[in-house]
Formats: sequence, structure tokens, C-alpha cells
Amino acid sequence: MSDERRRSGLLFGAGAYIWWGLCPGFFLLLLPATAPEILAHRFVWSAVFLVVLLTVVRRLGDLRRLSARAWFQLLAASALIAVNWGTYIWAVTHGHVVDAALGYFINPLVTVALGVVIFRERLNRWQLLALVLAVAAVAMLTAEVGEVPYVALILAVSFGLYGLIKKVVDADPRVGVAVETLWALPVAVGYLIWLQLSEQAHFVNYGAGHAALLLLAGPVTAIPLLLFAAAAQRLPMVTLGLLFYLNPGLQMAWGVLVGHEPMPVGRWLGFALIWLALAVFTGDALVRARRNAQQPPRTFEESVRMPGPRSS
Repeated sequence: MSDERRRSGLLFGAGAYIWWGLCPGFFLLLLPATAPEILAHRFVWSAVFLVVLLTVVRRLGDLRRLSARAWFQLLAASALIAVNWGTYIWAVTHGHVVDAALGYFINPLVTVALGVVIFRERLNRWQLLALVLAVAAVAMLTAEVGEVPYVALILAVSFGLYGLIKKVVDADPRVGVAVETLWALPVAVGYLIWLQLSEQAHFVNYGAGHAALLLLAGPVTAIPLLLFAAAAQRLPMVTLGLLFYLNPGLQMAWGVLVGHEPMPVGRWLGFALIWLALAVFTGDALVRARRNAQQPPRTFEESVRMPGPRSS
């Protein structure tokens, strides 16, 4: 990999994750629109933005070439990302940004757990330790607030399942995200029309500036996805995984420093356990990546005879 390609990948990846980490500030600007209304606008204007983009890059014809299997996989992905986006918007607009950050902190560990449950992948002792620490952290946070951290778990599980679907679907990332928004488009448009007819809409009733911000929900959603796709093509997965923590880190900083959300001692201890679990998980990933990089490349005969890589 050339240094220039790696540098551009780091810029694209950092740009995507910093963008996502600062999103709470944008969604708060959309108040007093409700979370479901913001979600509907996010789907509608993302769909418009992505269809225009596919037209410009001459990939609109890819929609017709997608298999029926891919369309239905992307329907499931659309449902999961709707749950994820809706929960996140509700969390931001109701003073639960720290809970949202927790969800994205534990997302890599939930993804590993889903790999064990769904794909029967095997864990090594360090991955198992990380998962045990994560479970202990959730138990501590539950004891602290008196209830299960539903927001964090919904965000982590929905995004983890979404990632699993995106891993197996056969579609260009831009086309895939466009299809996901198109699946949700009829429901989103119908809901916005109902809001307008029942005089509960906030789109045109709060001035041109507020309407423009709701329109921007499309580019604000789509652009970091495109930056992420560009980074994923240029960077090793370990590097991309390390950059990921910029997102929940910035979200947590926003919740604590800007939103002044409560952080009692028990909550700090729960987060400390999560960070310890992530340190163990990331350290193990770095060691395995370095070990794999030091192995001599296989010959053609070896690659034919030997099975593909398996989770250790």
C-alpha cells in the first residue's frame, strides 16, 4: 500500500468518524421536530441525495442488476438501520448522548458475540476476557441506574446485525445504502404527509432555515457513509477499527461537556470496564495483525490446499 493511499484513507476514515461523533450537535438543531419526524426526513433526503449521486457516477443501472436476494437482504438492513437511527435521534434529543456513546463503545464487542452465535466463530482467551468485562460493565451500569441500559444495547445490537448483513450482501456500498433508503421511502413519505395533514409537521412551519436544516439531513447522513466506504478500500481493518473509537469518544465528550449529562461514580466505573475490555480486544487484534503480516506469503499451491483464514 502506498503512503499516499494510506494517508488519504486515514483522512477519509477520521473524517467519517469525527463527522458521526459531532452529529449530536446537528440533530439538536432540528428541534422541535420529533425523533420519528427527523428519522423520516433523514430517509427521504438521503434517498434523494444518493439517487442523484448514483446518476452522476452512472451507477443507477446497478439497481436493476441487483439480485432478488440482495434486495431482500437490504430490506432487512433498512429495518435495522431505521431502528438504529431512530433510537440514536431519540437519545440525542432527549439528553441520552452518553448512553448512545456507550452503545457504540460496546458495538465491536457485540459484533464479536454475534459472530460466535450466528457464524459459530471461535474466541481466543483475550476475546473471551473482553466479552466477560463488557458483560460486567453492563451489569454495573444496570445496577447504577436501576434498569438495563436499553438505549446502548439497542444501538449496539441493531448496528451489529446491520453490519453482519452488509458483510454478506453483494452490492456496491453506494448502491446498497441507496436501496436501504428507497425501501424506507414510502413509509417515510407517508408519515410526513400524515404529519402535514394533521398539522403536526415542523417542516414548513418554522421558517426556511429550519426547513433547510431538515433537507440537510440527507447529505449529513450520506457523506460520512461515502467517506467510510473510501477509507475501507484504503486501510486495513485493524486501523479502521482503531479510528472507530473517535465516534463514541466525541459523542461522550459532547454528552458530558456540552449536554452536562450526569456521570456518577458507578457510571464512570462501568465505562472504565468497557474501555478495559476494548483495550484487551484491540491489543489482541493488533498482535494478531502483526503476526499475520510477518508470515511469508503463500504459494499458489499452498493457497489451493489450505483452508481460508478462520477466527482464532
